[in-house]
Amino acid sequence: MKSLKLMALDVGTKRIGIALADSFIKIAIPFTTVEVNNDVDFAIKQIIEIISKEEIDVLVVGLPRNQSGEETSQTVYTKEFVKNFEYSVDRIDFQDESLTSIQAENRLKSYGKPYSKGDIDMNAASIILQDYLEENF
Repeated sequence: MKSLKLMALDVGTKRIGIALADSFIKIAIPFTTVEVNNDVDFAIKQIIEIISKEEIDVLVVGLPRNQSGEETSQTVYTKEFVKNFEYSVDRIDFQDESLTSIQAENRLKSYGKPYSKGDIDMNAASIILQDYLEENF
């Protein structure tokens, strides 16, 4: 079976955290953060460039929900945003992102070093992707 290259997005209106993984190795790695800076089109272009350069097969997108499990305005925004990548990858899957930002911040705090909001976002993306790998591979 061919190894798949995967990329996860933790989509926000200010920043988008990105993580990468290989389905054979099954370890998600924080990769980068794309700043939106009120220019969504530029952020989309940057993500498409990463998809192309890294030869991504599967895009995994963190899907936000409220504590009751219902969709929110951010859920709707994320689903609309991801439509921009339908022709860039073979498959797009959604993964529950509940509490991933809190987990990411706790992970970063445990390192005892300074970190940014971008660090939180890309680490949240790696948690989303690791959860996806554990459930699907």
